[in-house]
Amino acid sequence: MNSDNQSSRPRGSALGWWVLGGSALGVVALGLLASSILERREEAVVGRLTIKQPVGEWESDNSKWGVNFPREYNTWLATEKMDGETKYGGNVERDHLANNPKLVVMWAGYAFAKGYNAPRGHMHAIDDVKNTPRRNDKTPATCWTCKSPDVPRVMARDGVKEYYAEKFDHYVQDVTNPIGCADCHDEKTMALQISRPALKEALTRQGKDIAKLTHQEMRSLVCAQCHVEYYFKGKKEQYLTFPWDKGMTAENMEEYYAESGHVDWTHAISGAKMIKMQHPDYEVFSQGVHAARGVSCADCHMPYKQEGGVKFSDHQIQSPLLNIENSCQVCHKWSEKDIKDRVYSMQAKHHEVMDAAEVAITNLHLSIGEAAQKGATEEQLAKPRELVSKAQMYWDYISANNGFGFHAPQESVRVLSKALNIASEGRLVLAGVRTKLGLAAVASTPDIGTKEKAQAYIKPYVDAQNAKKKAEEAKAAAEEQQKKQVKNAPKMKTISR
Repeated sequence: MNSDNQSSRPRGSALGWWVLGGSALGVVALGLLASSILERREEAVVGRLTIKQPVGEWESDNSKWGVNFPREYNTWLATEKMDGETKYGGNVERDHLANNPKLVVMWAGYAFAKGYNAPRGHMHAIDDVKNTPRRNDKTPATCWTCKSPDVPRVMARDGVKEYYAEKFDHYVQDVTNPIGCADCHDEKTMALQISRPALKEALTRQGKDIAKLTHQEMRSLVCAQCHVEYYFKGKKEQYLTFPWDKGMTAENMEEYYAESGHVDWTHAISGAKMIKMQHPDYEVFSQGVHAARGVSCADCHMPYKQEGGVKFSDHQIQSPLLNIENSCQVCHKWSEKDIKDRVYSMQAKHHEVMDAAEVAITNLHLSIGEAAQKGATEEQLAKPRELVSKAQMYWDYISANNGFGFHAPQESVRVLSKALNIASEGRLVLAGVRTKLGLAAVASTPDIGTKEKAQAYIKPYVDAQNAKKKAEEAKAAAEEQQKKQVKNAPKMKTISR
């Protein structure tokens, strides 16, 4: 018994010392953890709330916002970079017409046939809109709308309607700061805001209460101010309008434009009345799985970053494939290679269908144009023209949006397939007309293998169209002048006998 008692005492004594030591280490660890948490909280508070320099109303100089938010500002500065290339996009310079000369023929008679480059980072917005060959002395001020935080200030000063009705060159001195802070943030609260009237008006017409939008919804809607389909309503008014009244699908927009009677241009070769889609990114994204799961544009294109205890959005807005770790891998626990392979597989299928649609639409324009030259009547060409216009609108709804099909892969392939089917229907309808004229079912494809060759091919058609337009304008002006002369001519007095 005694030996057992003696042998048990050291073990109890050692256990006590171990418990005491462990407790001490635990206290130290908890103390360090608490200190770290407090330090990080302090950093977070300083990072989020300290306003060193108040931001003035309508402040469009992004560097002045950067004094208070250096992390966000420094990442925004990175939008100047042009070294992030993905297989089908990125922020590098790309001449779409040089890469795909068929587009020159598809846009014959429209300014896009002169120049169409891939979008670069937000910091290049002012330079790109000023230097595009699509700009001329008739370009409306409306074309500035999405390019600068100076625009809301100008709208407030001059009036929204007055701003839209002005010419582009009128505001060259006013609009100098590229897309930035004030486009998306309220200068007093820093909350996300809708700064452009066109989106507010579109949402209101849909019956949505802007005041009830959630923060997560706003993380997409600030992008939807610009990354959407739009048109300039009214020849004089040039009022920026979103065609969302029927909905956001391609079919909804076809119905909207059919009722409105809006036409962007008449195709110089086929004579079809055409609609040019812009970049319906938000509309297509809204029909994809990410939108259905509540993911916002910012979640992928502006993923969160962490510095110390500060969490903030990366304002180097770019393809998620250039920042997979912070974007895709937050939700998808796959390797970078697996993610890229998955995305590129979707986009390769998208490219295959899109190219087939482009070939069919291009051939239909050429076939209609040749039939017109060989004596086909307006009545005979009415249906083929209607179909080629519709096919190209559907194609452009997908082609013009960024993401190259990834935002909604199934919807993108569906709409492109519909464009291909409509163009094929147009070819069948036209084949009967061409046969009566002694022509082959389809026109032979000219040598349009380069941008320069394609532009040279469409030039006679465009020149003839412009000459006809000038003659019609001159005739209309002469008739108007004659009416004024008759109206202002002195009236003969009648003499009563």
